[in-house]
Amino acid sequence: MALERRLSRAMFLSSEVVELRQVCFTPGRLFEPGKYLAGELPDIAFEMGLVEKLPPVRGNSDDISPPPQP
Repeated sequence: MALERRLSRAMFLSSEVVELRQVCFTPGRLFEPGKYLAGELPDIAFEMGLVEKLPPVRGNSDDISPPPQP
């Protein structure tokens, strides 16, 4: 039996970069897997356990930038 891992939105800063592991469908938008600011993702992505914290960055954190907005 698989263990389900759910993270609450409250665990993240809205400016924190997180990883969306799977496609997330909402009535207004489709979110592709990738790196996003936690504040950009819908609550359902956190409730379904699709979001993970990124490991600490080694080196210059300026190398990570949020994905371009369509």
